[in-house]
Amino acid sequence: MPTLLAVAHGTRSPHGQSQIRDLVARVAARRPGLDVRLAYVDVQAPKIADVVPQVGDAVVVPLLLSAGYHVRVDIAEAVAGRPIPVTRPLGPDDALLDSMVRRLPRGADAVVLAAAGSSDPDWRADIDALAARMGAHVGYVAGHDPKVADVVAGLRERGARRIAIASYLLADGLFYRKLHQAGADWVTPPLCLDPVTTDLVLQRYRAGLLTTASARL
Repeated sequence: MPTLLAVAHGTRSPHGQSQIRDLVARVAARRPGLDVRLAYVDVQAPKIADVVPQVGDAVVVPLLLSAGYHVRVDIAEAVAGRPIPVTRPLGPDDALLDSMVRRLPRGADAVVLAAAGSSDPDWRADIDALAARMGAHVGYVAGHDPKVADVVAGLRERGARRIAIASYLLADGLFYRKLHQAGADWVTPPLCLDPVTTDLVLQRYRAGLLTTASARL
């Protein structure tokens, strides 16, 4: 059975690091006997480029929330020339949308979908589409405007009294902590804490197996 190579962004937050390791451990516990490994594209080691030569047959599952630069460049370059399929990232996905909606408080006057921020237009298009489905305003933590805190402030000026932030972030870290400083009344938990994210990783892996099987026919 091919290795499930989960590839996360990486964070300097010990809490966030632990959350991602716990997510991967839950995936491994669901599939006893499956070789499940964790690598990173930034900040932490081991980097995916160092792990790929060690695994032979593998399916790469990006623990990322959109198919931006890290998927199209970092991961693609790491597997170039090898018969290793790369699945879709975890997001966007209806399971993550449902996760955020389930964790929003009842009676919120306004919802802000908060994402990390990126200069990648495809990435931002994913966020805009997700927010439209939620009926939410879009705010970014870094890298692009409008910033989450500015969106929250604008909603307050327009009379919103109970504002919720739907966190489109996988794990704790600097960006997630900034959401709690943005002036909202509620922030949903990191997505990796929801059991549906474990299910989603395994769904992506199974889809990658089908890709591998088709390529060998």
